[in-house]
Amino acid sequence: MAKAFASSADLGEKKETLEILADGVYALTAEGDPNVGAIEGEDFLVCIEARATPAAARDWLVKLREHTDKPIKYLVLTHYHAVRVLGASAFGAEQIIASEATRKLIEERGKQDWASEFGRMPRLFKQPDEIPGLTWPTQTFTDHHRIDLGGDRGHLDLKFCGRGHTAGDIVVWHEKTKTLFAGDLVEAEAALYTGDAFHFDWSSGTLDAVKAFRAENLVGGRGAVAKGLDATDKAIEQTRDFLKSMIEHTGAVHRRGGTLKEAFEACHAALEPKFGRWPIFEHCLPFDVKRLWDEMDGKDWPEIWTMELDRQVWDQLQG
Repeated sequence: MAKAFASSADLGEKKETLEILADGVYALTAEGDPNVGAIEGEDFLVCIEARATPAAARDWLVKLREHTDKPIKYLVLTHYHAVRVLGASAFGAEQIIASEATRKLIEERGKQDWASEFGRMPRLFKQPDEIPGLTWPTQTFTDHHRIDLGGDRGHLDLKFCGRGHTAGDIVVWHEKTKTLFAGDLVEAEAALYTGDAFHFDWSSGTLDAVKAFRAENLVGGRGAVAKGLDATDKAIEQTRDFLKSMIEHTGAVHRRGGTLKEAFEACHAALEPKFGRWPIFEHCLPFDVKRLWDEMDGKDWPEIWTMELDRQVWDQLQG
């Protein structure tokens, strides 16, 4: 029997857990659904990621408001994907901050990504009719931006570590508490989505730069919070292992002149025993292998995913 398309059959609610990682540092995880977070300044909040819709974002904010009533001054978006950004209007933030590369990706492919992700992961799009349109950053930067939190709360460093999950991913580093919000550059026992990725950059220099923070709390894009240096290193290295395994097995088929279908089957056979139990593994792998195959064909810039291309690739590889 053909597998249900992407995550379209994943309709069960996930248990959400709000964790206080340090004074004024919050993370909300949800059994493999996208993670969000917030950090308190002296008299304001910085929220990290926006969820897929305003209604989904409000659910998170209700939980956050049990701990702080400070106004939201900044909303930081680690990258452009719809499930991370389209709920932004619920925050009422003074500024929405992202990398300049992310702004360009929104301009180039934001509409197509919105439609694509809605089709792939409908459960995440709670009350989608409330989405007012694409989310545009009001403030962008190229490599580094610092937010002074005031008082004795330190500062946040927003940093571009290199091309990875997309061309514009950033991390959010709170040096005072050694907490890193890594976005989808790192997943803790959750499958990687690499359909817009730069596998070779990501698996080498970009993850090296992420690891160099020596975070003691690491909030990835999905999965549990990694706590302690051993756990944060493990999360980074299991992310690298997923990427390297894909590169190894797809590369072997590519070098011998095989087909994309053969590369997918080889990757699935090799990765499934180790990673198959992770959230969204079956969903992601066809799109991941297609993008990696394109890179091996010399296509540096990712193809724009549309609903039509999604279905075509799924039917060819996973259907």
